[in-house]
Amino acid sequence: MANFDFKSLSPDTIIDGLESAGFIVDSGLLPLNSYENRVYQFHDQHLTKYVTKFYRPQRWTLAQIHEEHDFSFELDEQELPIVAPIKKNEHSLFEHQGYHFAVFPCRGGRIFEVDNLDQLEWMGRFIGRIHAISAQHPFKHRPAFTLDEMLYQAQETIADSNFVPHVLQKPFFTILTQVIDVAAQQYKPKQQIRLHGDCHAGNILWRDEGPHFVDLDDCRTGPAIQDLWMMLSGDRQQQLLQIDTLLMGYEEFFSFEPSQLDLIESLRTMRVVNYMAWLCKRWQDPAFPQSFPWFNTEKYWEQQILMLKEQMSALQQPPLNLSPV
Repeated sequence: MANFDFKSLSPDTIIDGLESAGFIVDSGLLPLNSYENRVYQFHDQHLTKYVTKFYRPQRWTLAQIHEEHDFSFELDEQELPIVAPIKKNEHSLFEHQGYHFAVFPCRGGRIFEVDNLDQLEWMGRFIGRIHAISAQHPFKHRPAFTLDEMLYQAQETIADSNFVPHVLQKPFFTILTQVIDVAAQQYKPKQQIRLHGDCHAGNILWRDEGPHFVDLDDCRTGPAIQDLWMMLSGDRQQQLLQIDTLLMGYEEFFSFEPSQLDLIESLRTMRVVNYMAWLCKRWQDPAFPQSFPWFNTEKYWEQQILMLKEQMSALQQPPLNLSPV
């Protein structure tokens, strides 16, 4: 692919691409919050609002993007509240000047309230319905949550980036290696299914009729608990109440294996380590220094050492367990 980044993605390029796909842009392009891709809202001559997503070049293969779209269509056909991409002439993925993009209906909503037990139970039912469908057959092209990518490759990316200040390298990489070793020992998933993959509160929008996801950009294969644990917050007692509430709704539609609770802290470790590696990989994108000015400072890496020590403590605690029925 000719474009490795977004340097040549100008507003004119975006508008020309949209019009080549049959969409009329009758407004300006309103940039929406997205770091991995470039996402814009616009409306056409009928004042119908749309959102377009220009995929980061070389992040996903075309087969992986098509599989994301197919997963969206599959869930949408089962009347699940997923905002699926729009098809034009049977195509949902378009190309212009080396960039691939999709267009979605614009669906707004309120922020999901993680401390609202009614909303948590609703989310449990929502995720349970998704998993009941997603478990029916596997992804062929999308990646899985693996130790190699999420921990070992991420560790190598951080080491090769040279962002960790020399004075902090020994304490940082010592605790990082220890945390990865323990997390790797604990991550032993059994059943793995197709997942949303990035199910945190910021990716969930709430309307009067309930929750919905905007898209499935991070969908992967993994254990079901991955789509549940990021909705937990607070201390241990609060999290026990929250997971009980989530699973009360979830198990109306799909069975949950309680041993998956043992994976939460290893999955959390994957997330925090991969996040550091992601910032290292993307730092050359001009959007990142503007959005994450605290990264690449000595204070940031000092904070990561403390965070990893806390994560080591969490890995050594007994896992959450379900209340006896």
